[in-house]
Amino acid sequence: MGMTRVAFQGVHGAYSELAARFLIDKGGKTAGGAHTIPCESFDEVFRSVERGSAQRGVIPIENSLAGSIHQNYDLLLKHGVHITGELHLRVEHVLMAGPGTSMKSLHTVRSHPQALAQCSRFFETHPGIRPEAFFDTAGAALSLRGAGTAGVGAIASAYAAELYGLTVLRRNLENEPHNFTRFLLIARSPWKLRGGTPTKCSIAFRPASNTPGILFRILGVFSLRDIDLLKIESRPDPASPFEYLFYLDLAGSPREPRVERALAHLQEVVTHYRLLGAYPMGSGRVYGAIKKRNFRSRRK
Repeated sequence: MGMTRVAFQGVHGAYSELAARFLIDKGGKTAGGAHTIPCESFDEVFRSVERGSAQRGVIPIENSLAGSIHQNYDLLLKHGVHITGELHLRVEHVLMAGPGTSMKSLHTVRSHPQALAQCSRFFETHPGIRPEAFFDTAGAALSLRGAGTAGVGAIASAYAAELYGLTVLRRNLENEPHNFTRFLLIARSPWKLRGGTPTKCSIAFRPASNTPGILFRILGVFSLRDIDLLKIESRPDPASPFEYLFYLDLAGSPREPRVERALAHLQEVVTHYRLLGAYPMGSGRVYGAIKKRNFRSRRK
C-alpha cells in the first residue's frame, strides 16, 4: 500500500501534521501511512487537494478555548472538496530549547501568539523570561536550530522537539488542560458511506432573506425529526452585504430516511445549500505523542 500525500499548513512538526498522522495511519499503527506536504497557507492546502498534488488535506476548524477558525469555514465553500474525517487532538504545549540549555539560562521564549496566550501563567511565574511572537509553533521550534539562539526557547509540540533534536524543559505548559483542536480531513471525493459507522454531516446554507421566523423554521426541520444538531456557525456572505451563510453539523448519515427527509425539507426553505461532507464521527479525544519513525515528510 502506498503512502497517502497529505497537505497541511505550517512547517514540519506542526500540530496539523500530528493530526495528519493520527487521521491517516493512526499514529503509525497502520500500513501505508502519510507523506506530508507543508503549505504556507490554508488556501494552499485546499488548492493542493483540489488540483490533486495532495490526496488529502488536514485543516483545523475549531479550538475548545479559542473558538472557530473562520477562514477555514470560508475556504470550505470556496473550494470543491469534501470533508471525509475529523479528529479531536489534545494540544499539549511543550517548552523546548537547544541541547545544553537550562531553564535558568532562558531569557526569551517564542511561539505563535495564541500558544503564548494559552501559556500566560508560565510567563507570570517567570517574569525574567520574555514571550516573543512567532508565525508558527513548529516554526519557532525550527528557528532554534540556527545560530544566535542561546537563551532562547520555544513552545510547540513534543513531536516538534523530537523532530528538530531539541531538549524538552517542561511539558503541559498550557493554562488549561482541556485544550483540544478539532481537525478536518478533506479530499476531492466524498467518503464512502458505511452502514453501522456513526456518521456526521456538515452542511452550508443561506436562509431566504427578509423572511420572518426563518431560523425557527430551519431548526424545526431537524427538531421535528429528533436529529441532534452538534454545531451551528454563521459567517458573512461576501456576495451579499449584511446577509449570512450558516454552517451546521448534525449527527446522522444522509442515507438515513429521517436525515434525507430533513435535508430535502431544508432545501425548500433556503436559497443556497451544499453538503460539505458526510464522514465518520470523531471517536473520543486523542492524547499523547507519537514517534517520528516510519513517517516520511517532504517539502514541495
